[in-house]
Amino acid sequence: MSTHRTTHRPITVVALLLALFMAAMEMTVVSTAMPTVVADLGGALHYAWVFTAYMLTSTVTVPIYGKLADLHGRKPVMLASMALFLLGSIASGQARSMEQLIVFRAVQGIGAGGMQPMALTIIGDIFAIEERGKMQGLFGAVWAIAGLVGPLLGGVIVAVLSWRWVFYVNVPFGALSAALLVYGLVETVEKQKQGLDVAGALTLSAAVIALLLGSDGVMAGLLLPASVVLGLAFLVIERRSKSPMVPLDLFAQPMLATSSALSAAGGAAMLGVVTFVPLYAQGVRGASPTEAGATIAAMAVMWPIASAISGRLITRVGFRALVRTGFVVVAISGVGLALSLGSGASLGSLRLYSALFGVGMGIGNTPLVIAVQTSVGFSQRGVATASTMFFRNIGGTVAVGVMGVVLSRALLAGAAGRDHDGPMLVARILGPERARIDAETLGAIAGDLVIGIGRVGWIVAGLGLAGGALAWLFPRDAKRG
Repeated sequence: MSTHRTTHRPITVVALLLALFMAAMEMTVVSTAMPTVVADLGGALHYAWVFTAYMLTSTVTVPIYGKLADLHGRKPVMLASMALFLLGSIASGQARSMEQLIVFRAVQGIGAGGMQPMALTIIGDIFAIEERGKMQGLFGAVWAIAGLVGPLLGGVIVAVLSWRWVFYVNVPFGALSAALLVYGLVETVEKQKQGLDVAGALTLSAAVIALLLGSDGVMAGLLLPASVVLGLAFLVIERRSKSPMVPLDLFAQPMLATSSALSAAGGAAMLGVVTFVPLYAQGVRGASPTEAGATIAAMAVMWPIASAISGRLITRVGFRALVRTGFVVVAISGVGLALSLGSGASLGSLRLYSALFGVGMGIGNTPLVIAVQTSVGFSQRGVATASTMFFRNIGGTVAVGVMGVVLSRALLAGAAGRDHDGPMLVARILGPERARIDAETLGAIAGDLVIGIGRVGWIVAGLGLAGGALAWLFPRDAKRG
């Protein structure tokens, strides 16, 4: 009697969907709960670091997880990343100071860095090319639902239970996901003698941390040059390594090189829209937090719909046509958004361009990821898939840091900034104090916001146009399965 089992695909998919839903919800739920956290723990000056610590560690670890998955298999790496995420979640719920919370969020981020790339890599392993597009659409829907439900759920948890349950709620989802994955996924991995390139991993991590912190304005004069030096050192180490963490020959392939650049441009534009459009809606148009969130909800809804359609068209029209179409739509929406922001955009126009942006990303991003997975074998699929996530995260984080600097300078140089503290006034007009600010001051700070976010809008447009141009370099389909 044979004891060999094969992967139970439905159970495996449910496990991966639960894991991704947990990670996606974390971002929006925590954002909703943070004002309450600050009221309880204090440490308002460290507010941004609760998010920055998570973003730093989740970005740095992505390529490391990709390499580990190729060496030791997807299943143990996915389970390890989930365990770290849950450990960080429980510890975050136990935090007694803002400093503790920041450290525990960093642990959470270390786990989160492996969850999405591993999920996409496993999908690439267990589904044929004809099926991967449908799966991508399904996974995209998880992020959309999390984006819509997260803020509401976060508010309910804080009101009914405690902000600590924002973190504890991950535990049952994570435990169930892990149990299903242990049972459902069966994989055979050839043992490899090579180990992890520790020197390369440490050097890349240091380079990324220096880049992200420097882009966010932390000792930029020191850290940005340091990131360049460390990046060059990483390239030298990888060329000499017998088992490089990121095989550089992969990026000599037009598919990987173009896809990485597109991921960076698309991620940068996307995070710019998500970060600054709601700020415009609330600060300039006087929208409520719910109305401001609705301006980007359209993107969260249209992205998975377009992704599902795109996935079904891959076998008919190929990767390149869809990637080109999608990123051209992204470019058009970016330019339209920039023009609208500079001319006093209505909430309706913001929703329109947000939806169009989601359509473009949904059409273009799905074939991009699947094309990358198809262009390499099993032994490099983890690294290749992780590279698209890595460059998207890097592009988004660096771009938002730069956009934040642009906005801050506009506020400090504007009419309100010369007479008052412009950035502090922005915080006031976003809350209940807005009603108590005199009309002249309110008009001045709103005008400064229009100028600052208008400039940010043109950065988003430039990134969209860069993506549209890069899409025309996307190579012809060598194969589709």
